[in-house]
Amino acid sequence: MIPIEEAEKILNSITCQPEAEEIPLMDALGRVLAQDVVSRLNMPPFNKSAMDGFAIRSDDNSKKFKIVEVIAAGSVPQKKIEKGQCAKIMTGGMVPEGADRVVKVEVTEEKNGYMYLTGEDKNINICYLGEDIKTGDVVLKSGHLVRPPEVGIIASLGMDRIRVYKKPMVGIITTGSEIKEPGEELEKGQIYNSNSYSIGAQVLRVGALVMYAGIVGDERERIKQKIGELLGECQMVLISGGVSMGDYDFVPQILKDLGVRLHFDNVAIQPGKPTVFGTRGNGLIFGMPGNPVSTFTVFEVFVKPVLYRLMGYWYTPLLLKGVMKKDFRRKRGTRTTYVPVKYDNEGFVEPVEYHGSAHLASLAQANALLKVPTNVKEIVKGSVVYVRQI
Repeated sequence: MIPIEEAEKILNSITCQPEAEEIPLMDALGRVLAQDVVSRLNMPPFNKSAMDGFAIRSDDNSKKFKIVEVIAAGSVPQKKIEKGQCAKIMTGGMVPEGADRVVKVEVTEEKNGYMYLTGEDKNINICYLGEDIKTGDVVLKSGHLVRPPEVGIIASLGMDRIRVYKKPMVGIITTGSEIKEPGEELEKGQIYNSNSYSIGAQVLRVGALVMYAGIVGDERERIKQKIGELLGECQMVLISGGVSMGDYDFVPQILKDLGVRLHFDNVAIQPGKPTVFGTRGNGLIFGMPGNPVSTFTVFEVFVKPVLYRLMGYWYTPLLLKGVMKKDFRRKRGTRTTYVPVKYDNEGFVEPVEYHGSAHLASLAQANALLKVPTNVKEIVKGSVVYVRQI
């Protein structure tokens, strides 16, 4: 059994080789850039008004200003502004030659073709050419995760297509003769297959693709066949169940038989101790425990960062600072433990009711995981802690 830190070190050392493709910008949300985005123009591309108002000369102390033209956004000014003159201008409009400030409409009065100042506006109210982005600037670097703001930024540069890393295909298989698919009738001693669906949802949430191979009973050759098929078609394979020490836990040996190099098969994490990780060529394989909270936690802690790297992105979980709302205690501290907790709007952290790694419903009450390090048995009320969102 290795410490969690060693397992993370091993995973971080694994080379991932994402592939790139060019796609329409409208499809880029959630993808990872496979190119630097370099601006081909200045932003803004001209001096533009930051608000509705009147463009004037800052050295003009006139009492009234003749309105020589009206400048809408998208139009080109036709007049040069002299002293005693102004141009009525809309937000986003091009500032005319001669003017070097815009007074907002709220401090003006318009009458008989003239503008009169009725108040004070000390601001310039001009967005200057290239003040946001200059031609040749690297606006976004390769490896950047595309969110709605990035989509807008790329569009503002006139780009309608972009190179991103391909979505990796993730194969999912659940083992266990006691497992039934939702919608089927349960017999005595059987349970429904929640793991494949929760794992699949976690994979899709990251932005990868799912190839679901279904449930395989506790039959060594059938499990070997299914895993072998997935290894031939997927960049990552996730196996739920069959990795512990029972008579039907065939997965670690099957992986070895399939030529998979096992990097670890036990980690000092709770829940999730019998976690297996291996590689074959460029393929990545995780064997996860059958209990659903274990599977969920192992995905969040170990699988998710690696899966993001297969998409070209180095993921670091967001840690939220909070204060323990009540005491937390455990009997033993031999493993690093992840506890389902609720993080509220006031920054308080409270463990939810949790009966162990089979208590999947506890996660529905939680929105974060609290990491309790090895050898720590107690975290008292009022302690400052950091939690990771789920």
